[in-house]
Amino acid sequence: MPIKTVAIMGVGDMGHAVGQALRESGFDVISCLNGRSEHSRNLAKVAGIRDIGNLELMVSEADIVLSIMPPSSAEGFGNDIAAAVKGSGSTPMFVECNAISPDTTRRVEAIILGAGAPYTDAGIIGSAPGRPGSPPRFYASGPDLGPISELDGKGIKVMPMGDEIGRASSIKMCYAGLTKGTTTLLTAVATAAESLGITEELGAELASSQSAAYEGMKRAVPRLPLDAGRWIGEMEEIADTFASAGVTDRFHQAAREIFLLLDGTPFASETRQTFDTSRTLEDSVKVYVEHLGKSGD
Repeated sequence: MPIKTVAIMGVGDMGHAVGQALRESGFDVISCLNGRSEHSRNLAKVAGIRDIGNLELMVSEADIVLSIMPPSSAEGFGNDIAAAVKGSGSTPMFVECNAISPDTTRRVEAIILGAGAPYTDAGIIGSAPGRPGSPPRFYASGPDLGPISELDGKGIKVMPMGDEIGRASSIKMCYAGLTKGTTTLLTAVATAAESLGITEELGAELASSQSAAYEGMKRAVPRLPLDAGRWIGEMEEIADTFASAGVTDRFHQAAREIFLLLDGTPFASETRQTFDTSRTLEDSVKVYVEHLGKSGD
């Protein structure tokens, strides 16, 4: 049967944009917003995502369920959907799109399969639909990629990776290990320089000899607190992935500490809509230094 109704759980910046793109492509897009924040409700309204009263009703209506939420919520939501599947008797394809390790996705798979629903492992790379650049890539692996493949070209690009659960999560973990790992390293360097009183001198040297890295530092470091809270758990998942591959997990345990630091600053309460675009790298690291040693971890 062709996909007609797509359920999205996790109507945040990525989830609502994916939902809007799918709705504009002709799909009926639904979610269950019980207990969700006013921010999420507003994003769902903007995207035209219908709110279904509870998870059982949502599962009953959906042909496919996309889970797009912070990694720390993935297993708990898997249990919630499994209960809804059992309660409703409906078995939509469940697509786990969160930034989780291969081991975590296999645990969620066991939960979903145990409830009688099919499962696809997915990893999202790229910016949300509607932003400049190419659409986000949904890397996908699992024994039945037919349902998610129907979403290809509808604001997202589906990238099949074979039938083995864990492959899609693996590429997400390695990719984010580079991108988010790099931004945390830039933040650590800039914060250390401020703490040591050499921000101006280091900036002049970087501008002269490492201009690309310096421009990236100026762009990324002030914005990083916006996502720090969500990315703490992602660093834990990346660290677990690297450890399972026999590679040190210490890079991303350290990256986790940087996100803990940033999440403890006043800037962490900002959103993409309220972000202070006038705040400079120098303004930011002064505050980061004030919060060193206060993360409580």
